[in-house]
Amino acid sequence: MPQKILVVEDEPAIADNITYALTTEGFTVIWCTTAREAAALLEKNGVSLIVLDIGLPDRNGFELCKDIRRTSAIPIIFLTARAGEIDKVVGLEIGGDDYLVKPFSPRELTARVKAVLRRVPSKEDPAGVQAINSPFAVDRKRLRISYFGKPLDLSRYELKILEVLLGRPGWVFSRDQLMDLVWQEPEASMDRTVDTHIKTLRAKLKDVKPRIDPIETHRGLGYSLKESI
Repeated sequence: MPQKILVVEDEPAIADNITYALTTEGFTVIWCTTAREAAALLEKNGVSLIVLDIGLPDRNGFELCKDIRRTSAIPIIFLTARAGEIDKVVGLEIGGDDYLVKPFSPRELTARVKAVLRRVPSKEDPAGVQAINSPFAVDRKRLRISYFGKPLDLSRYELKILEVLLGRPGWVFSRDQLMDLVWQEPEASMDRTVDTHIKTLRAKLKDVKPRIDPIETHRGLGYSLKESI
């Protein structure tokens, strides 16, 4: 079955070029022009990747990405008319997987879509369980993560922190980034709140495999999930 790509782009000419390039390569493309439409479509469709324009008419693409990252590790490639380095850094730090500046070649975008999909698991089995990074598996329907085949008894924030880390193995997330991606009101939380949840999460993982610690601490930087466990 062809993989579905959600294209969120308000310029029809650009969207047409993207759609043509992706469908030629065998992808199914769903196109919308606003963040609100995108959010609704994501709830109803099994999308493998999002091509997301930053300058949408109703909302900034960065804000939409942050909302998506609260519940999903779906790959996101940003599109923007701005070539500033700061935009690229922000886009990647909040959970984007790649970044293209307009004008760009549709062929280049297609190549990047394929590259991202090769790096990030994108298919769920009929039970709704997605193997994010073995030995982990995420059951999105039951909001549950298993570790070495054993379901983990996680709090809401432990679950969301682990899902963020699973979405990008090896990527170092600062405490501020984790608060921004996980907490609905990050300004009401403190750095030590993240540390506390990481500590309890580690304890639950060690209950399953005492000799393995899949979460790495980077002093002064943040936390990451080991790329190989």
